[in-house]
Amino acid sequence: MKKKNINILIADDESLIRMDLKEILEENGYNVIGEAKNGNEVLAFCQKTLPDLLILDIKMPEKDGLETLKELSMSSDYPKIPVIMVTAFSQPELIEQAVGLGVFAYIIKPIKESELLPAIDITIARANEMSFIQKEVGKLKETLEIRKLVEKAKGMIMKNESLTESEAFRMIQKLSMDTRKPMKELAEEIIGNYTKL
Repeated sequence: MKKKNINILIADDESLIRMDLKEILEENGYNVIGEAKNGNEVLAFCQKTLPDLLILDIKMPEKDGLETLKELSMSSDYPKIPVIMVTAFSQPELIEQAVGLGVFAYIIKPIKESELLPAIDITIARANEMSFIQKEVGKLKETLEIRKLVEKAKGMIMKNESLTESEAFRMIQKLSMDTRKPMKELAEEIIGNYTKL
């Protein structure tokens, strides 16, 4: 993903910090698509527009960064958004909580461009890796589900048609090719038909 295609939401209750962050980001080719001064504004923004990255301050009024992060990560209403946490405090318990909630990076104020830009690069790279892994896991789950259905259908054919395992599997393959139906769909039909008997 090129920098100019990365949309960032900045959340900090101090307007001066938001302004400085926006300037750094835009000078380096990032799109700042929104600013928020508290967690409620972050949540409202994320319901309408999904940023590629959220730079989130811990200490904010109304709803702080950790509460906001909890809602973002625990609710299925919000897809996973990579987060860089920003704070004036380097308390170990805050860092531990932030990491536990899935924060990718943690930056101490005052924010330096030399620390922010590498943190963004690492966060985006890790988020892309996680997205790829989640897709692969999804494909593996689907493959396993199909295999289970085919095995069940094969077992029913073997029992009801007195065929060997390889004969039953070849029968399913041939039916799949002849009917141009995917193995999953065909296996579900076979299971349905034999269940009715």
